[in-house]
Amino acid sequence: MTKVSASKSAAPVTAVASSSSNKPIFIIGALFFVFGFVTWLNSVLIPYLKIACELNNFESYLVAFAFYIAYLVMAIPSAWVLKATGFKRGMSVGLLVMGVGALVFIPAAMTRTYGLFLLGLFIQGTGLAVLQTAANPYITILGPRESAAKRISVMGICNKVAGAIAPIVLGAIALKDADALVERLSTMSLVQKAAELDLLASRVITPYIIMIVVLVILAMIVYKSSLPEIDTDQEDETVAAANTNKKSILQFPHLIMGTVAMFFYVGVEVMAGDTVISYGASQGIELSTAKFFTTCTLVAMIVGYFIGIITIPKFITQEKALKISAILGIIMALAAIFTDGFVSVLFISLLGLANSLVFPAIWPLAIADLGRFTKIGSSFLIMAIAGGAVIPLLYGYLADKINPQQAYWIMVPCYLFIWYYAVAGHKMRSKAA
Repeated sequence: MTKVSASKSAAPVTAVASSSSNKPIFIIGALFFVFGFVTWLNSVLIPYLKIACELNNFESYLVAFAFYIAYLVMAIPSAWVLKATGFKRGMSVGLLVMGVGALVFIPAAMTRTYGLFLLGLFIQGTGLAVLQTAANPYITILGPRESAAKRISVMGICNKVAGAIAPIVLGAIALKDADALVERLSTMSLVQKAAELDLLASRVITPYIIMIVVLVILAMIVYKSSLPEIDTDQEDETVAAANTNKKSILQFPHLIMGTVAMFFYVGVEVMAGDTVISYGASQGIELSTAKFFTTCTLVAMIVGYFIGIITIPKFITQEKALKISAILGIIMALAAIFTDGFVSVLFISLLGLANSLVFPAIWPLAIADLGRFTKIGSSFLIMAIAGGAVIPLLYGYLADKINPQQAYWIMVPCYLFIWYYAVAGHKMRSKAA
């Protein structure tokens, strides 16, 4: 099997991608499509399960918590899995684990048990942790480092196109006539109410059966594919010399700061996509309309990715893109707080534009020059995706205690830290380096 060094010069790595007619790029693109579809179903599951399982805001955002906390719990074990299986087989394992998570949704829906739904989401998050621990460094390394943000932007388009489709598809099934149902529930007896909610819960069974089949087929395709294996333990002479005295991943301050920035970023990205439907409803917009807001957020992200593909690194650097994104995020978050109604909700959706280039910029900056520490460094960044568990849950708590609009203040310090990482944090190196 072909091996590619993580830190060799750009030429050999690019040759691997081109020698197979960019087949590795297409396969990884398909995986990023799966990431997006599964991940952004949560934006519909939150209001859907809030109705079906009779939850408050805080309880409903446990959907995001259960899904994203898996990245924190399972990222290091994911690195162990990849060390044993390699990147390609590890991706297949991740897809199969996601299939198991989808399978749990069937008994959860049949019994309308919120705890089982959360377990299924945690297992899906576990599978995605394995997949992303492999796929993100893979696409970063498979070409020149200075254009890594461009390649990740291409993957981001695959991810967000799927993410834009997912809420529409599941929303059309799970939230069909939801506004009328909510009105009827208030006039029903307990027995009638339970029967209606059981019927509502059963709506997700067929979509998740289809998901299981697709995940298993894709796992087989990846397993039998000709994806080249990448050896991240090899280092070129410059990186090897710089890392001579390095014994721990904690000796790379730029990675640690990048991990914190990633934590805050994923938190605000998930908030923008997963809270906007419920926020629209709180602003008096019907669920039949609000279910499209997450798609608007993801379309805005796709626009941002295209901007990144065109401009990075030809016109702006990854660092510059990160600075601009952070400033734009602060402006839009404040605009959402200080306006009302449809305009306010629109600004939350437009945060997708601000968020689009943050992940593509942070990842290559954070894993730069890690050499043999690349796998564990990638695991740290995957662990940081747990920001999507913690920060939306804090938002849900504040939304219950204050109101859903003022709770968006939590976004401002997150974007400020991302701006700091773009300006100074990514330049931090230990003295030993």
